[in-house]
Amino acid sequence: MLVSDSPRVNNGVVREIVFDTETTGLNPAGGDRIVEIGCIEIFNRVETGRHFHTYFNPERPMPSEAEAVHGLTNVFLSDKPRFGERAEELLEFLGDCPLVAHNASFDFGFLNHELDLCGRPSVCTTRMVDTLVLARSRHPGAKHSLDALCARFGVDRSLRVKHGALLDAQLLAQVYVELTGGRQIGLGLVADTDRAEVAVGGATVTVREPRAARPHSAAAEELERHRAFIAQLVNPLWARFA
Repeated sequence: MLVSDSPRVNNGVVREIVFDTETTGLNPAGGDRIVEIGCIEIFNRVETGRHFHTYFNPERPMPSEAEAVHGLTNVFLSDKPRFGERAEELLEFLGDCPLVAHNASFDFGFLNHELDLCGRPSVCTTRMVDTLVLARSRHPGAKHSLDALCARFGVDRSLRVKHGALLDAQLLAQVYVELTGGRQIGLGLVADTDRAEVAVGGATVTVREPRAARPHSAAAEELERHRAFIAQLVNPLWARFA
């Protein structure tokens, strides 16, 4: 379902949509279709609470292999709308902002195939943000499945018994925030002004200028209070070795 009206984008606020799909298989060109889509709206890496979620009747039988992954049966999907019946509502929610997905070429391929079938223009792949690519670049050699990334970043996936587009999009939104620097992005805490870029051996490296030590000596009155406190101690340990 579509939740509330979309806030306007202004003052440098970045709107992105994190989404996931469930399908009848792996190959849209071979006749596979989308059966579920879930979309989560985020502004400056913070979820707004708005989402779009719906199931689709794929107009073809559900292979047992796909049903085992997401649990969506022919009976359950039989009374759901066709993709074309919700396409306008979906496109309105997506808007023209970046679209974030895990192994995004898979989801974009299915999304654009469905849009083509109902005579709608494709979503440009320049809007694609692939968290699988991000994960591989930041953690080479590690596991990069959604489950593995949730475990890495401490995202609770206990409800993920089977794949589900909305739940997976919600989990991915949290993973995406961690992959892109966490929730401090955009807070503008303190500018790091003591850095400089220098060339070393043909490469550019960042160096920081040494900072002067901050004064931390005790004031005279503090030293006097300390001496008075020490004088009150009975049989202090250090007196035994004097």
